[in-house]
Amino acid sequence: MPDIRIDPFPSPADLAALWAAAWQGARPPDFARILPRSLAHLGAYDEGRLIGFVNVAWGGGIHAFLLDTCVHPDLRRRGIATALVSEAVRVARARGAEWLHVDFEPHLQGFYAACGFAPTAAGLIRLA
Repeated sequence: MPDIRIDPFPSPADLAALWAAAWQGARPPDFARILPRSLAHLGAYDEGRLIGFVNVAWGGGIHAFLLDTCVHPDLRRRGIATALVSEAVRVARARGAEWLHVDFEPHLQGFYAACGFAPTAAGLIRLA
């Protein structure tokens, strides 16, 4: 199992490489602006290489949100994402969050249910 690090602040190059692999070439968001505002972020490392990531965003209150959960495609189905989410739940709880939300595509419902998330109704407005 890889080393799970809390708040590792990966380099932009490391995040860009993982992001491009995990999200089919998509450009990553500007994590230099995002991560300092997060409740936590976690990285999975294998021999010093970033192979997985999850961000725990929040607004400063009791609600936190899992965002950007990803694992390098060559290393999926080995429990890495489960370990990242499990540790993110623990850290969010320890840092004072009372609720942890996650939005996901339908094909990920089983994964997040196995991680302990219950289904809930939500609303969404596309702004761009």
